[in-house]
Amino acid sequence: MKDNKTILVTGGLGFIGSHTVVSLVNSGFTPIIIDDLSNSKIEVHSRLEEICKRKIKFFNFNLSNKKSLNSVFDEFNIYSVIHFAAFKAVGESVEDPIKYYANNVSNLINLLEVMLKSNCNKIIFSSSCTVYGQPEQIPVTEDSEMLPAFSPYGETKQICEKILMDCSKSHNLKTISLRYFNPIGAHSSFRIGELPLGIPQNLVPFICETAHGIRDELMVWGNDYNTADGTAVRDYIDVNDLADAHVIAAENQENLEKSYEVFNIGSGKGHSVLEIISAFEDANNVSVKYKFASRRDGDVEKIFCNPNKIKNKLGWKPKRTLQESLRTAWEWQKRGL
Repeated sequence: MKDNKTILVTGGLGFIGSHTVVSLVNSGFTPIIIDDLSNSKIEVHSRLEEICKRKIKFFNFNLSNKKSLNSVFDEFNIYSVIHFAAFKAVGESVEDPIKYYANNVSNLINLLEVMLKSNCNKIIFSSSCTVYGQPEQIPVTEDSEMLPAFSPYGETKQICEKILMDCSKSHNLKTISLRYFNPIGAHSSFRIGELPLGIPQNLVPFICETAHGIRDELMVWGNDYNTADGTAVRDYIDVNDLADAHVIAAENQENLEKSYEVFNIGSGKGHSVLEIISAFEDANNVSVKYKFASRRDGDVEKIFCNPNKIKNKLGWKPKRTLQESLRTAWEWQKRGL
């Protein structure tokens, strides 16, 4: 790798982004954060500096602001970009698709234009298992077909991957798309964790808020799926393991044979909604009140991955157990921001 280890992290104050910043610092990189605080809080920045015991450059703007984006690339010699900044709620994307296409797709194009003009040719893209749609065979591998997305959010990830694939061919853009599944848990310091603004869109923070009394009850969207207990099945991965995968990708990016690579990041195991509720109760000795509701638009029935490709090529594999992740998520909830 080049001596320069400065990495731009867009959306670096978000759930996954903030944990990745910590992992980058621990591995000797110098992260620079851009975040517009649309789904995060400014307090996360000071907490990152507290955890990392160093100052971390932070810029507050949306990637639609190309003038500000250009100024960051002019000021710093950026080795690679880890691109998290995007809207990510499946349900909201169904209700307001224009918002998602404008932010997720247009802003990636802005970022790529500025990167290429600045001779920065490496990007790690925050992709998603939603690109697979409802797969015909499980577990999914990186060679699984991209079926029609179930939501505009999933569609934006498919489009962004296509843009990156084309740019990797035409501009020698070294690209790694990490297709991750359902991140959960919190940092061991309990100073950063998942911080939903408003009603949680993801299962584990909704469970945590219900157990904590912030929500009266958990809504389980659908109990008539073709699964063992009728509830949807997902692959859950600890956010710290996910953060480490981004760092390993950055460390190996220069030497990958292909200009465009894709890796699944998951545990390789599927758990239903009811299984996660039960595991959370057992791990934390609490009870969670829930009720069933109609299926939610945009949700697939069942998906989990085969993560062997990144294990074999880059040496990454998950270290934390589901129980550990559920315990740290609950501890973070009790302490809060």
